Amino acid sequence: MARFEIADAERAALGSNAGADMFFELGMMYATGRSGTTDLVAAHMWFNIAAMRGNQEAVAYRREIAAEMSESDIAAAQRAARDWLRAGGEGEDRAAA
Repeated sequence: MARFEIADAERAALGSNAGADMFFELGMMYATGRSGTTDLVAAHMWFNIAAMRGNQEAVAYRREIAAEMSESDIAAAQRAARDWLRAGGEGEDRAAA
């Protein structure tokens, strides 16, 4: 399933402000455990990316789950978001990721 999610995220990243809703949905999926187990680090990462794309709802959800996370988990989520963006989150082909 991860390959499908990455592909969707790449398609969503192609527009200037496009993808905020897709990234928000990925955050919700991980925050609620819809795809299996709950992963707050991944949820925070996707909410962070959605927030950077202009999704105001993601800002609130990111803050809410951060209250349940350790400082090291929050730092890991922030690193993951930065790494994702640096690795080509703006639309580059990252199928190998």
